[in-house]
Amino acid sequence: MISKGELLDVYFNKENADLNIYPFVLPFFRYLNEIKIHPKVTYFVGENGTGKSTLLEAIAVASGFNPEGGSFNFNFSTRESHSILHKYIRASRGVHRRSDGFFLRSESLFNVATEIEHLDAEPGGGNRLIESYGGQSLHEQSHGEAFWSLFMNRFRGNGFYVLDEPEAALSPARQMAMLIRMDELISKDSQFIIATHSPILIAYPDSLIYEFSNQGVFLRHYEQTELFQTYQDFFKSPSAMINHLLGS
Repeated sequence: MISKGELLDVYFNKENADLNIYPFVLPFFRYLNEIKIHPKVTYFVGENGTGKSTLLEAIAVASGFNPEGGSFNFNFSTRESHSILHKYIRASRGVHRRSDGFFLRSESLFNVATEIEHLDAEPGGGNRLIESYGGQSLHEQSHGEAFWSLFMNRFRGNGFYVLDEPEAALSPARQMAMLIRMDELISKDSQFIIATHSPILIAYPDSLIYEFSNQGVFLRHYEQTELFQTYQDFFKSPSAMINHLLGS
């Protein structure tokens, strides 16, 4: 297991890896030997199927997180769905240790909410865990409200936060508010790694953006990303783009 110090670099151990099978067939594993992680924010962007969430998950699992998400202390399983990639990566870390951490998988937030209720129902448990998440059951809130409550209440700073497509739960306005909250947490010595399809979230200025594709992984500036350019083309002339797409 990797220690909880600041993550600096991730290296791929290709020895004994069969490059003809998943997940080793993914372009990032084929073409890269290592990837540098920003001390504040690192983004993984790109088309579906290029491996960004697979790599994010592997980093989280190798860092000591439960594969289905949650804090370092969570240890539950409803279905084994993560790849073996975490066994083929190693990381260099700084000496500054994180006191907090969380791995968010949008599709398994329901399972995390259930585990919180399960732990709080155990006899003699002391303070209820849900108090750290805003005090209201995450099941009694919408998906977006549940994530926002988690993000605003559970993330305390001096943390290592690994987020897989958090925008799936958030409106554009909340995504902009998320940037503000991220900046607050970063000012408290936090580090983020985020896989996303949101052109809003990747706008944080002090970051690294890796664009995943079938040709490999490329470091991009914000406005160089296909994600930004696609949205820019659409909003430049929505009617023309719709006519083009629909053949009108």
